[in-house]
Amino acid sequence: MRTPRRIKTLFVDIGGVLLTNGWDHPARRRAARHFQLDAAEMEARHHLSFETFEIGRLTLDAYLNRVVFHQPRQFTRAQFRHFLFAQSQPLSDMLALVRALKVRHGLKVVVVSNEARELNAHRIRTFKLTDFVDVFVSSCFVQLRKPDPAIFRLALDLAQTPASETIYLENTALFVDVAAGLGMRGIVHADYASTRVQLAALGLRVDDDREPTRKHR
Repeated sequence: MRTPRRIKTLFVDIGGVLLTNGWDHPARRRAARHFQLDAAEMEARHHLSFETFEIGRLTLDAYLNRVVFHQPRQFTRAQFRHFLFAQSQPLSDMLALVRALKVRHGLKVVVVSNEARELNAHRIRTFKLTDFVDVFVSSCFVQLRKPDPAIFRLALDLAQTPASETIYLENTALFVDVAAGLGMRGIVHADYASTRVQLAALGLRVDDDREPTRKHR
């Protein structure tokens, strides 16, 4: 029976895993309510522009011109940008877990994420992701988006780790399936507790995963 190969690189998504989603459908609904926008019109305009936005071919200002400021508004662009960026919040337990796994197991940590350039830069800077992430394979940098298998092939090339020695941690099952098709082991992240158990089963434990020592009476 073959022994599973040791995990050397952890590939991880940002939105829904390390941080909340930055600009997803619920965030856009909140923006429409807050700024009294026509939510259906805003969503339709978003869907016509978001792929170009996420691969870095449309700046945030150009995106906002199309989606929000195509007509006069009673609020400023700065106010809307502030609201958009404020939707990003840390998932502190997951941030701590990935940091601990990196230190304990000497892992490379590689982000594979669909995010627009300005939002991605804000999230990386605000939540200090460069402190523990080695490589950012962000759609806005590489002009590829999940679920295109090419973005995972590129991430593997940049990490220089065989697929069999990697784990991909992601909250979208389809993206995990695509990565698995390239030989990567995947975990569909649902919550901190279940992800920690699945990581431990694949050999990535943190110190307090160990069973407590029982005291003899």
